[in-house]
Amino acid sequence: MTASSSLAAKQRPEFLVALALAAGPVVALGFTRFAYALLLPAMREKLHWSYAAAGGMNTANALGYIIGAATAAWWSRRFGSGKAFVWGIVISALTLLASGATDNFAGLTVLRFIGGLSTAVTFVVGSALASRVHSGGQQARSASLVGMYMAGVGIGVVLSGVVVPAALTAWGASGWQAGWLLMGLLALLAIGPAAWAARQVPEQATSGAAHGGRAGLKPLTPLFVWYVLFGAGYVSYMTFVIALLHSQGMKVWGTGTFFIVLGVASAAATLLVWGRVIGRLRGGTAPALVSAVVLIGVLPVLLWHGMGAAIASAIIFGGSFMAGPTAVTVLARRMLPAHAWTLGIALLTVAFSVGQAVGPLISGLLSDSSGGIAKGLWLSVVLLAVSAAVALVQRERTAEHHHQEAPAAGAPSAVQR
Repeated sequence: MTASSSLAAKQRPEFLVALALAAGPVVALGFTRFAYALLLPAMREKLHWSYAAAGGMNTANALGYIIGAATAAWWSRRFGSGKAFVWGIVISALTLLASGATDNFAGLTVLRFIGGLSTAVTFVVGSALASRVHSGGQQARSASLVGMYMAGVGIGVVLSGVVVPAALTAWGASGWQAGWLLMGLLALLAIGPAAWAARQVPEQATSGAAHGGRAGLKPLTPLFVWYVLFGAGYVSYMTFVIALLHSQGMKVWGTGTFFIVLGVASAAATLLVWGRVIGRLRGGTAPALVSAVVLIGVLPVLLWHGMGAAIASAIIFGGSFMAGPTAVTVLARRMLPAHAWTLGIALLTVAFSVGQAVGPLISGLLSDSSGGIAKGLWLSVVLLAVSAAVALVQRERTAEHHHQEAPAAGAPSAVQR
C-alpha cells in the first residue's frame, strides 16, 4: 500500500466518524434550538403570546444551555464523553416529543429549559469529541473535521425547514404540536449513528484538567467577551427572523424555503469553506471575520422586503453563523492542553449561552415597542459590530506543553477502526 493510499484509508474513518457525530448538532441545535423560530408564529397565534413572552421562552432555553455548558465537562468526566453525548441526544429527543404534547406555557418553558441543558451537553461534549477525531498534528485537517461536525446544525435546519412547514400546511396553526412531534421522531433516529461515532473516539485522559484548564484560560479573555456578544447578536436574529418575514407577508412555505436555504448554506459553508479558512487564520482574525459576515447577513431583511432579500439573508447569514463555534473550538484546541479541551470549550460555551439568554429577551422587548420586530433585530447588527472589534484584540499563543497529550493507557492513538 502506498503512503497516499494509507493516508486515504486513515482519513476515511475520520470522515465517517465526524459525519456521524454531526447527528448531535442536528438534534441539539437544528431541532431543539433553532426550529422554534419556525414554530413561533403559529405558537403565538394559537397561544396568544407577546413577543416578550416568546423571547422569554428562548431565554429559558438559554438558561438551561448555560447550566448544561457549565456542567458538560463534569458529565463527561463522570460518565465518559460518549455516554454524555448520546444521553444528551436522548433527552433532547424526549423534550421534543413532550413539547408536542402540551400547550401549557409553564410546561413548555420547563421543556425549553431542559432542552437547552441537554443541547449544551451534547454540543459541548460533541465538539470535544470532534476535536479529537484527528489525533495528528495537522491543524487544517482537524479544523475541517470540526467543521464537518458543525455542519450538522445546517442539516438539522434543513430538515426542520421541511418538516415544520409540512405540519403547518396540513393542520394550520395547530400544526405546531405535530411539528415538535415529527422532529422528536427524527431525533430518535439520530441516536444510532451518534452512538456508533462516540464509540470510535478514545476517551481523553483528564488528569489536571480542572486546575490546569482554568489556569490556562486567561489568554482567551477577549474570545470570551466576543462569544457573549456574538451569541446575543446572532440568536436575536435566529429567534425572530421568521416572525419578521411573517409580518412582511411571507407565507408558511416562503418562510420554510428561507429556512431550508439557510440550512443548506450553513451545512455547505461550514463543511467546505469555514473549516479550511479558520484553520489558516490566527488569533482573533477568524472570529472577527465571522462576526462581520454574519452582520452583513442580517441586513437584507432589515433594509428590504420580499423573497429576494430573504434568500440573500439566508445565504449570507446561514453560510456564516455556525463558523463562530467552529472558530472557538479550533482556537481552544490550539491554545489549551489536550486534557483541558472539554473544559475550555464548555466554559466558552457558557459565555456564548449568557449572550443567547440575554439577546432574545431584550430583542423581544424592543419588538413589542414602537418600531416592531425590525427594531428588535437592529440589536443584532449593533452587537455583531461590537463583537467584531473585540475579537481583533485576541492574540494566539501556543506553548510547548499545549501539544496534544497521548491518549490514556490502553486507548488507541487514532480513531478506532
